[in-house]
Amino acid sequence: MSGIGGGMMAESTAATKDLRDGILHGGDLDGARAAFPDAPQPWVDLSTGINPWSYPLPPIPPDAWTRLPARGAEMALREAAAACYGAPSAERVAAASGSQALIQLLPRLRAPGRVAVLAPTYAEHALCWAGAGHRLSETTDPETADADVLVVVNPNNPDGRLLEPARLLALAERQAGRGGWLVVDEAFADCEPAGSVAPFAGTPGLVVLRSFGKFFGLAGLRLGVALAEPALAAALRAAVGPWAVSGPGLAVAAAALSDRDWIAATRIRLRAEAEALDRLLTGVGLTVAGGTDLFRLVTHPDARSLHRILGEAGILVRRFEQRPDWLRLGLPADGEARRRLRDACAVACRPRQPSAC
Repeated sequence: MSGIGGGMMAESTAATKDLRDGILHGGDLDGARAAFPDAPQPWVDLSTGINPWSYPLPPIPPDAWTRLPARGAEMALREAAAACYGAPSAERVAAASGSQALIQLLPRLRAPGRVAVLAPTYAEHALCWAGAGHRLSETTDPETADADVLVVVNPNNPDGRLLEPARLLALAERQAGRGGWLVVDEAFADCEPAGSVAPFAGTPGLVVLRSFGKFFGLAGLRLGVALAEPALAAALRAAVGPWAVSGPGLAVAAAALSDRDWIAATRIRLRAEAEALDRLLTGVGLTVAGGTDLFRLVTHPDARSLHRILGEAGILVRRFEQRPDWLRLGLPADGEARRRLRDACAVACRPRQPSAC
């Protein structure tokens, strides 16, 4: 099996001794510093799809640090998540320390069966289902996938592929009819709310995953939620156990998810910044092949050389072992980051350096 996205699998069977060998993720500045020790400082990290203009931290009650998280605070978070994402009620919400934790947990709530992942995409889905003993396949046509569980990342990472809600709901109905699930990972859906199926949480067979940290720019807080039928949401809450999210995390997330003005303004800002990044990239001769308002995917025949040249300039972008023509770039945080990116790409893409551009 192979996968391309926020992480990538290099092996082709679930029997690999260490399934995480060969997976790449963004944000590894320690690795970048080791690989490019002479790169200028500070590093410009464009290797993740995290909003560089994070939500301003609200005042945190002192007892959020000194007491175990209260059930009332966890319920407030679930209610805020349901309202923000359009889910019918908090009983359909389960919170965990990041959507990655839920990706790892879901395969353990079903007996081993057939799982199909719409590929190419974020490799952790394939990794976790295979690691839990399920028979994994990849598909490019979800309607023909014969599986107990179908996994779709929507919008997709890294190419931004988007399936319409009506299509996803039809797939969920099909999966429910066979006693299965459609798992829709909406980690990057905050910028495209009209494409979300979160408002249909509770539909039989539908499981929706949402990531808090990417859109709100607070990835270190570690929070993700699953939206599902009440019984499955309750099973997930039982499986993650008590105090799955820290007290400060609950307080910050409940405030952020309820801040409609900030959310609306941020969607506008991210769209404008993504369009500006498109102009920068095409202006230096790169081809924008897709993405979301939090990242862009570019194609180039020798993206590995471009990745190296950018690394030498202190700019970290996301590369893909099995797609040497792909690079993914997040949004530069300021004018200096944009200038460094433009200058490094312009040098790399000069005609006299055909090995790069």
